[in-house]
Amino acid sequence: MSQSTVETAQSSGLFIWTAEHLKAATTQLKGQWIGLETTDKHFTATRIITDTRKIEAGDIYLAIVGERFDGHSFVEAAVEKGAVAVIVSQPVADLGVPQLQVEDTRLAFGQIAAYRRQQHPNLKVIALTGSSGKTTVKEMLRHIFTQVEGAHSAEQNTTLVTRGNLNNDFGVPMMLLELEQQHRYAVLELGANHIGEIAYTAAMVKPDVACILNIGTAHLGEFGGRDNIAKTKAEIYQPLTAASTAVVPFDDDYTQQLTDAAKKYTPNVSHFGWQQLEDKASLPDIYATDVETTALQSRFKLHFAKFDRETVEVEVTLPMSGAHNVSNALAAAACAYAAGIAPEVIAAGLNQATSSKGRLGRQTLGMHQIIDDTYNANPNSMRAATDVLAAQSGYKILVLGDIGELGEASRDEHNKLGQDIANKSVDMLLCAGEFAKDTVAGAKSQGMQQAYQFETKADLLPKLQAVLAEQNEQQQPCTLLFKGSRSTTMETLIDDLLEAEG
Repeated sequence: MSQSTVETAQSSGLFIWTAEHLKAATTQLKGQWIGLETTDKHFTATRIITDTRKIEAGDIYLAIVGERFDGHSFVEAAVEKGAVAVIVSQPVADLGVPQLQVEDTRLAFGQIAAYRRQQHPNLKVIALTGSSGKTTVKEMLRHIFTQVEGAHSAEQNTTLVTRGNLNNDFGVPMMLLELEQQHRYAVLELGANHIGEIAYTAAMVKPDVACILNIGTAHLGEFGGRDNIAKTKAEIYQPLTAASTAVVPFDDDYTQQLTDAAKKYTPNVSHFGWQQLEDKASLPDIYATDVETTALQSRFKLHFAKFDRETVEVEVTLPMSGAHNVSNALAAAACAYAAGIAPEVIAAGLNQATSSKGRLGRQTLGMHQIIDDTYNANPNSMRAATDVLAAQSGYKILVLGDIGELGEASRDEHNKLGQDIANKSVDMLLCAGEFAKDTVAGAKSQGMQQAYQFETKADLLPKLQAVLAEQNEQQQPCTLLFKGSRSTTMETLIDDLLEAEG
């Protein structure tokens, strides 16, 4: 990287990596440079890339070793594409660029990301985990932090937010390496497929505020029960200090266990909730009253309790439907308040919050309304989506795919879901997938007659089209809600309907 390029990168807020930085970051893994003296010991770069398909001239290539691949096979290809240095555990002879040899490149990726985080001592980092609602809360916080900076924030992008599902021991480092000098806030999602994963990423992130949204049944099969899920999620509190804040759900079965876990690391524990206010002798720190949810929005009074127990109250009109989104808004408010944001600013941000694609997004199909909630699913979010549909107008059709990652509990969980759906104001249930029969059986056991099972989405589509044709003849508008785990790609059914209409 030339001097002028370095100056341009620095003026753009990018971090400049040098050989000294990388060696310092990987000291614990015995990082040692090979060929530095005989090649370019003064190289600089702004990007560390793990995928050779994305390598550009001037990048550093890090050879990740996975279960089914070994990035060392692509080291020479990375150099051919212009990589100025590589990070490896197995050096390549006569490579022509400096090689940083470490004991484990995947661990090195994490330590380099942790080093990058340490270069931002004034950054406010919020870490989120939970069984549902993470994407929505991230978007709410993005809107809140945009309000802090006003138009300046929107132009300069002062908040880094986890994209998609980059929330594991590989995705979190990727996000941290995107930090720039103008970032004032970072909202990072920490997920887990196994015990210890959140502890690893949380130590890397070093959050100022760590929040657990809820303890549900997502990944139930992998963890073997909700107790283990709660223990794993609570790992997010481990790096907290006396200056940090733990945010804990007030309306959860595991509230006490999570509170006890958080207090091992910080005295600052903030609770959010609203559904159990009448059942508790004490109020949470952040809560809602006068909640009104309609088909398109939710209105409520948002309360912030101060240390002297006096409260500040602001009005919120959230442009999202569903009681679960009120809870999501309270979680976002608790995190932002712990990060030092004023109640009025929080309310203004929530008033502007919108759902991301596949999160209760809406579109029309002739006289009918489609609600796209296909991004992902677990038992809790399925029930929340059913409540949203039940609040709509017209003939209400719920179109579901399977919920994944429930293990041995799959059939039972789908059956219970069907039973609950039958007791909601939903006119028809259409299910596709391996466990469709279990959901439908549960619904029919509670007296729901208009419940149908199909092996595939292709089998379901003609039935759905026939129902809509019948409703068209009767001039009866319908509201259709589509949902399923990511693996079911239920959004393709929406595409099929729209394509047939167009």
